Amino acid sequence: MLVDSMGDVVITNDEATILKEMDIEHPAAKMMAEIAKTQDDEVGDGTTSAVVIAGELLKKAEDLLDQDVHPTLIASGYRLAAEKAYEILNSRAEDISPADTDTLKKIAITSITGKGAEIAKELLTNLAVDSVRMIAEKGVKKIDMDNIKLEKKTGGSTEDTMLINGMLIDKETVHQGMPKRVENAKLALINSALEVEKTQAVSSAAESATMILRIDDVIAASAEEQPPAGGGMPPGGGYPGMAGGY
Repeated sequence: MLVDSMGDVVITNDEATILKEMDIEHPAAKMMAEIAKTQDDEVGDGTTSAVVIAGELLKKAEDLLDQDVHPTLIASGYRLAAEKAYEILNSRAEDISPADTDTLKKIAITSITGKGAEIAKELLTNLAVDSVRMIAEKGVKKIDMDNIKLEKKTGGSTEDTMLINGMLIDKETVHQGMPKRVENAKLALINSALEVEKTQAVSSAAESATMILRIDDVIAASAEEQPPAGGGMPPGGGYPGMAGGY
């Protein structure tokens, strides 16, 4: 449990979250926090292991410094060790196909284990694998996570999590009378603002007559533009051509 300077409480066992919430000043400690953040951003798991390994490397480096080994020589040795470790990992790595859902689920469930969402790890594992397979491109190994949107809503539980195969736009209805659910709907993509014009004040009889003529034109135009058979009301709740300011 962490309590920051503002009094906010964070309860977690995730290494990256703990280091992120801590107010760190020491340069070496800041480096450890960056290691955890990078590991979490690139892999999504293994932050604790990364920090523990980095901490042991720093500890061994301090022992070498006490033996009067030059820092440049220590850094050079660590680079050689990193290259050797990378070589060994590549020799042991296995290619996994997006169709191999069993292996993907094992990887996902390992990542979820130990997190707060572990209570629903079976459900979240299936959703994670299905969502990644949906956006996976043939021949491309790296997944663009921007193609997966996580939308959080209060009031439910982890078990209420669902996967939507499509686009989710979090918007409220403009009016209470608008339908909450529309099937086989037609969408209009408008690259401009939709604003309701303010009511115009009429100061003379001539302006009043002109305004009445304009209203008549709008009503006549809207009467001709009847909606197609089986169609619903447009998003604004009226028919095309109607002006909200009159």
